[in-house]
Amino acid sequence: MYICLEGIDGSGKTTQIELLEMWLKKCGHDVLRVFEPTNSVVGKLIREMLQNPNAISENFQITLALLFAADRTVLMRDITEAEAEAKIVISDRCFYSSMVYQNESEWIAEINKHAKQPDMVLLLDIDPETAISRCDGMDSFEEQNFLVSTAKKYLKLADQQDFMVINANNGVNKVHDDIKRIVAHKLGMCI
Repeated sequence: MYICLEGIDGSGKTTQIELLEMWLKKCGHDVLRVFEPTNSVVGKLIREMLQNPNAISENFQITLALLFAADRTVLMRDITEAEAEAKIVISDRCFYSSMVYQNESEWIAEINKHAKQPDMVLLLDIDPETAISRCDGMDSFEEQNFLVSTAKKYLKLADQQDFMVINANNGVNKVHDDIKRIVAHKLGMCI
């Protein structure tokens, strides 16, 4: 199974993925945790570019979308191998991030056509003002107006793609419990 956590910067994805991984391992599952951007050469370039003040400009966004698509090809091999070994893959972001951060368009779908579709997407929905307070301000995307727009795009996409939407304004433990309940149901587990 391939599970992806999505959400705007500061929504708690990293924390929740760590908690989900620990819980699944405690339940006896083998887990592979991945993230975007990766630690590949392309992923490192993306991280560097995200700190550029022009990162939210249209031309920069096109470049980032292409780099993210290239970086995802690195992950596809890892995800496919893990699934063949009956591991649960948990991803911090997937191609849906490009659809909301680099603007929805047909060409985003086209350049990501080789990216594996997650079996389940959990969207951590949070008030952008709260999310900003959790960010370190290093990335150009961590700007309130941009995150307000991105959060709206995520909710629209969630409706179109049947994501499971979780209220990430709640405390860490409540969000984790909500995630466990959804994942347990999908895996046929009792909690």
